Amino acid sequence: MHSSSILPNPFTIPMIVTASAELSDIEFGRIIHCYGLKFGLLRGYVANGSSFVYMYCKCNELRDADNMFDEMTVRDVVSWTALINGYVHNDKFEKGLECFREMHKVGVGDGEKPNVRTIDGGLKACGNLGYVLSGRCLHGYMVKTGNGYSQFVKSSLLSMYSKCGTTEDATISFLELDDKDLISMTTIIGVYARKGRIRECLDLFWAMQKSEIDPDEIIISCILSGLGNSKKVSEGKAFHGMIIRRGFKLSKMVISSLISMYSKFGCLNIAENLFDRLFERDVDSWNHMISGYSKLGLETKCFELFREMQQLRVEANKDSLVLVLSSCSGSPLIGRSVHCYAIKNGEDANISVANSIVGMYGRCKNLTAANRLFHRVQKDVVTWNTLITAYTHGGHSNEAISLFEQMISADVKPNSVTLKTVLSACSHQAALEHGKRVHSYIKEMGLEFDLSLVTSLVDMYVKCGELQLSRKIFDSMPKRDVISWNVMISGYGINGDANAAVELFQQMEDSGVRPNGLSFLAVLLACTHAGLVEAGKDIFSRMELYAIQPTLKHYACMVDLLGRAGYLQEAENLVLSMPIVPDGGVWGSLLACCRTHNDVEMAERVAKRAIELDPKNDGYYILMANMLNSMGMWEKAEKVREDMNKKGVRKKAGWSARE
Repeated sequence: MHSSSILPNPFTIPMIVTASAELSDIEFGRIIHCYGLKFGLLRGYVANGSSFVYMYCKCNELRDADNMFDEMTVRDVVSWTALINGYVHNDKFEKGLECFREMHKVGVGDGEKPNVRTIDGGLKACGNLGYVLSGRCLHGYMVKTGNGYSQFVKSSLLSMYSKCGTTEDATISFLELDDKDLISMTTIIGVYARKGRIRECLDLFWAMQKSEIDPDEIIISCILSGLGNSKKVSEGKAFHGMIIRRGFKLSKMVISSLISMYSKFGCLNIAENLFDRLFERDVDSWNHMISGYSKLGLETKCFELFREMQQLRVEANKDSLVLVLSSCSGSPLIGRSVHCYAIKNGEDANISVANSIVGMYGRCKNLTAANRLFHRVQKDVVTWNTLITAYTHGGHSNEAISLFEQMISADVKPNSVTLKTVLSACSHQAALEHGKRVHSYIKEMGLEFDLSLVTSLVDMYVKCGELQLSRKIFDSMPKRDVISWNVMISGYGINGDANAAVELFQQMEDSGVRPNGLSFLAVLLACTHAGLVEAGKDIFSRMELYAIQPTLKHYACMVDLLGRAGYLQEAENLVLSMPIVPDGGVWGSLLACCRTHNDVEMAERVAKRAIELDPKNDGYYILMANMLNSMGMWEKAEKVREDMNKKGVRKKAGWSARE
């Protein structure tokens, strides 16, 4: 047309520019842009400007798209929509929403309103950002403007609510769809699978078959993923059997999902069989197997699989490295070799990998290496949390608290994980003033309703001896779980107020919160230290009401309680009636009580049993010998020492805190 000397008119430009956009031919598009400017084909023609905005966005040239849009003296809904969708298409979701708000604020000429394409762009931005409130506002706006009846917009609405994880809204959007196709079915099943609502996933799966919509590998993989996360082993195996019987294709994606599911179940034999049958293994299938071994604590197997990947020249990604590094806890050599691999392949610059390396050195007690790496890498809140956790778990609580102060000075906003870890460090050091500062951060950040965080706060005040303050916070909690009750009950026991511990335990029962084994242990310890024999016996007997089997710790606690109070025979009878074999700790507790009450006859019986169970424990011999010496039975005491020497048991050297 151009070579025939026929000049294009303003209606030609949008067609050829759109063709350039679809071909991603930015150079030809720029030539047309220059041509249009030269012959004045852009001024006053909104469609031409909009087509160039669309082309530049399509070719990922957002700055040129912005400039083109700014130069337009007249903008219609098409030009605004082109820019909004251009931002969203290029993952600039925040900019897309800002543009939508600006469009609504300034208005569009000739009374135009956002169309279904505009709203679709806004909904995609909200979904990808997880902005459910903005999405709901947009939902209301589209209903108000009459765009809510379009099947296209309804599908976009379902996608937005699904990405935001609001199950109820997604369900309503799905039910309002007139035509439920494979895409919408996949979307809603994905939502239910992520939320662990397996029954709904399976119901929809069967409904698809009745509607003659053939489930594809994506839907089957979604359900397998949901089953794996829910830990429903029998249902997972049944679904696996069903897809085999129904003849569904076991594609690479489905087999990889099966490997992931069985790895999460801990059924590694089945996962290994599937993995071995997989002809073409991608990095995800390798990662699923490494993850399964890691969860079971099989560190060596994780590293062996990682080495096999390298031998087969399967390029490990950041997820592979994070998984292997996370499993390294007692093998610093393995951890260092993975660190070297990450450096060699340029993955150490990835912040997730760097955080995992810092964590690995922390777990291996190499805090010097963890600290050195921490100061070299790009940091986010997880990096700070990782090193603070390493210091706390390594017994360096002061350094953990100091690092938290540095984090605040660096204007890095702590999250609930940070605050819980620092509260733990404050508890270990009884650092009350630091703990109070953390309490202030919790108030400032509006985290008073974070159950586990407030429970950690109660625990910190308990261990700092501030019982009244901890109880005040405990009473103000709108919701309490069994852990928060246990912390407060244990706090009273630690601080010697056994009556309050028993009373609080009864309140816990009255509130409808079911006590667990730790609840009973905490209140029994409180009774033991205060000598509340009857209360302890009553509480111990109530374990049966909750179908809780007493452990060795519960029995040792009861033996100690009875023995201290002088009920030695009752304590011995309890030990002899135990449904589990008593260990040296139980017999040792009874032996200590025999010495307290100078019952030599029982002490000799008990010592014999304790030594049989733990012949190398010098404490039993020394306790018995000292008891006999104190009662003037020197010959028997000497015989105990001789037996100790014959068996090669040596007294452990004592130590002083001053050394």
